[in-house]
Order: sequence, then structure tokens, then C-alpha cells
Amino acid sequence: MTDATPLRRIWLCADDYGISPGVNRGIRQLIERQRINATSVMVIGPAIGRDEIDALKSAAAANPRCAIGLHAVLTAPFHPLTMHFRPLDGGLFLPLAKMLRTSLMRRLDRDIIHDELAAQISAFTALMGRPPDYVDGHQHVQVFPQVRDAFLAAVKGHAPDAWVRQCGRNQSLLQGLGTSKAFILDALSRQFRRKATRANVAFNPGFAGAYDFTTQPEFGALMQSFLDGLPDGGLVMCHPGFVDDILVSLDPLTDQREREYAYLAGDAFPALLEKCRVALR
Repeated sequence: MTDATPLRRIWLCADDYGISPGVNRGIRQLIERQRINATSVMVIGPAIGRDEIDALKSAAAANPRCAIGLHAVLTAPFHPLTMHFRPLDGGLFLPLAKMLRTSLMRRLDRDIIHDELAAQISAFTALMGRPPDYVDGHQHVQVFPQVRDAFLAAVKGHAPDAWVRQCGRNQSLLQGLGTSKAFILDALSRQFRRKATRANVAFNPGFAGAYDFTTQPEFGALMQSFLDGLPDGGLVMCHPGFVDDILVSLDPLTDQREREYAYLAGDAFPALLEKCRVALR
């Protein structure tokens, strides 16, 4: 890269604020140090009390360019806000694989999904004192069939100024190899983008950050691959944080969060951004 290379401004978004105190603490530290510029809040997470919200507001005040969005949740091991939500599994949302399968078979009720998403947007607005800057979905549920229609309608009706996250890579990245998860997200996101365009809802032009968490790869090399070919305005998803007992009880993604945090907090990350002519928006 040279100084003549156009500067790309991107979103680097830490998901899952609210899932545990350790994750929250790591995200806030990165916001304060301006190493990330967006975080997505789970309003039905167990670590979403007033103190955690006030601490997030304080961290964001130190980084005025940081966007705070809603991380809409429709999968286990979490439970809905609305009383009439169906289908459930033991009082909880369906597990991810079952939720995807049910949506592909068109067995969801879009009105029920819409009401739950509207309730989560309202809960965010009550907690933060304002609507979300953007809305995305935990485990990418927003791009699932049937869910995406309800999702876009809920955002349009209850957070009309928000943009939404699509999870498809831009065309230059499609030429390279990727994980099966990335290819599935590409396929699901094509229809999501078409529907968002018709609804006049803004979305990110490119996406990166999906990888196989079970292989424990070196995150610096991954970040380099995420930035390669990402367009201006694109979004990189990340999951930094510190492991605690609450996180272990809820989510299989544990130690990799600490590796992501260490890289983003270290000296190599800003050097990579400079080398790639990338800046956080």
C-alpha cells in the first residue's frame, strides 16, 4: 500500500455486549482506546443491568464516533421478551440449527417474529435513551428466510433511521476461499440485500469476520484477510472479551474472545490498519 492508495473507512463491530460482565468489560476498554468503533447490545443478555449500560455510555462518550446498535436475539440459550413467542424449546428460543431449518421450511410466523424484534428495539431505546444506530442479529439470524421480512419491517417501523447488517462478502472476496459458514451467509444475504433495498433500509456494503472459532487461528492473520478487498463502509465483525463463568454457561466461544481482545488491544493492530490504508469511521 502507498499513500496514493485511497483510505477506506470501515466499521469494526464487537458483538454480544450484554452476554457477560467479562465480555462487556473487554468491549468497553476497546471502545475507550478507539480500537473498535461499534458494539451490538443484547437487551436480553444476563449482563445488561443499569450499571453495565451506564458504563457503556461512559465508554462511548470517550469515543464519539462509536456506534451502538441492537444485537437482536432469536436463538437459544436465551428466552423471548414477548409472552406469545413461538416456537420455543423448553421456554427458550430454538437452537441455531433448528431455527435455520424451521425458517427454511417456512414454518415461522412473521408477525410473532416482528413483535419480538419490535419489543427488543423498544427495550434498547428504553435502556440507552435513544433508538439504536443500527440493528443486526445474534448468530446472523436476521438474514434467515421469513425472519428477514419481519426484521426489516420492525427496523423500518421502530428504528427508521437505523441501518442494518448484511453478512455477504463483496464480489472480490468471493473469488477466494472461505469457510462454509461464510458461503452460507453469502447465499442468505443476497435476498436480504434485495429486500432491504426495496424497503429503503440502508446496509453495509461489505462484510467480513466469519471464521471457524473451533480451530483457534491466529487472529492477526485473520484480520489481514478480513481487510483485504473490504470496500469503504464495510463491516468487520469481532467478538472480543474476557472469559467468566457466565460466558462459559451460555456460549461456546470463550478463549478465542481473549485472543481477539489481545490482538485488538496490541500494537500490531493499528500498524496493520496503517499498512492497509484503513481507518475506523
